[in-house]
Amino acid sequence: MSADLSIAMVAGEASGDILAGRMLSGLRPMLTDARLYGIGGPAMAEHGFVSEYPMDKLAVRGLFEVIAHYRELKAFRDSLRDQLLSERPAAFIGVDAPDFNLDLEIDLKKAKIPTMHFVSPSIWAWRRSRIKKIARAVDHMLVIFPFEEAIYNKAGIPVTYVGHPLAEVIPMDPDQDAARDALGIDRSGRIVTILPGSRLSELKYNSRVFVETASQLVKRDPTIKFIIPMAGEAQRLYFEQLVSRQELQRLPITIMTGNSHEAIAACDAALVASGTATLEVALFKKPMVISYRMNPASWQILRLMAYQPWVGLPNVMAREFLVPELLQDRANPAGLASALWVQISNDQNRQRLRRRFVDLHHDLMRNTASQSAHAVMEMLSQHGRL
Repeated sequence: MSADLSIAMVAGEASGDILAGRMLSGLRPMLTDARLYGIGGPAMAEHGFVSEYPMDKLAVRGLFEVIAHYRELKAFRDSLRDQLLSERPAAFIGVDAPDFNLDLEIDLKKAKIPTMHFVSPSIWAWRRSRIKKIARAVDHMLVIFPFEEAIYNKAGIPVTYVGHPLAEVIPMDPDQDAARDALGIDRSGRIVTILPGSRLSELKYNSRVFVETASQLVKRDPTIKFIIPMAGEAQRLYFEQLVSRQELQRLPITIMTGNSHEAIAACDAALVASGTATLEVALFKKPMVISYRMNPASWQILRLMAYQPWVGLPNVMAREFLVPELLQDRANPAGLASALWVQISNDQNRQRLRRRFVDLHHDLMRNTASQSAHAVMEMLSQHGRL
């Protein structure tokens, strides 16, 4: 394939980098010499992707947090738009980050640069009217949940269901003992993995409450231990600033950078901030409590705009509360500890969840790398870019 062909991509956070990395694992063998560039992370870099800007520039969550950074984000997006309009890549692929990518895609599509968006915004959860904006922004949508395909077909937007890459990466029958061995943790004893989020804004609101929950659980079972895998060194340092060193030292907590999958596989249950991590925990067939805190004003607005009662992906897919969700004011240490204790100690509940999570795993299993790569190639061909 010609070295002149280039594809620009933007992934705004760690989960998007993982998804895009799976796509590129299928696409790179088809476009061996193509230039792949834009904004991404280490999973994308493994396939020769060159990130020209730091990925964490886009990692902002919450309505008022986005507003606070609006001028900075808009200036950055405008600069990137002007660069891409000048360079005219064969295609642009926005990976998640809809608040940033959709506006960029609209401008590029107007300029006849083919656009693809990987990961549908949660229009099934809130702001359903965004489907009109998406239609203006994308030539093709790649969705990772089976129920999303019908939404785009109904709207007349070309769509491909490619499955969720995590369903391929995570084994159907995870080995808890092997995970504990890899982390140097005793095979016996109860382990709770705490996942407070990958964004600094998430850590700001969730960290202290999650650590205080650990303190409450130790009162119920003094032998219980905790693992907290952080997405990166910046997140780890920020977490340790938010939670006093004295508090961390008095609790049986192990903090690590990376190794989140080993940490989930090793645990008996997890306390997890809403987001992709809830799906990861489900695919590892682990009981969990989903929790989330955010800017209070953002919470009030988003709560009023919600279309359904669930926020955690396992619950959304099941259309019921498979696992507890304690959000905002309900996300207090006493409530979280009580809910987690049930998840840790109730074997019947554990077996029920395992059966449901195995079914969920099968529903999400596709060859994501191959299917997403073929969708990209088809779009390039349709627009005469090959």
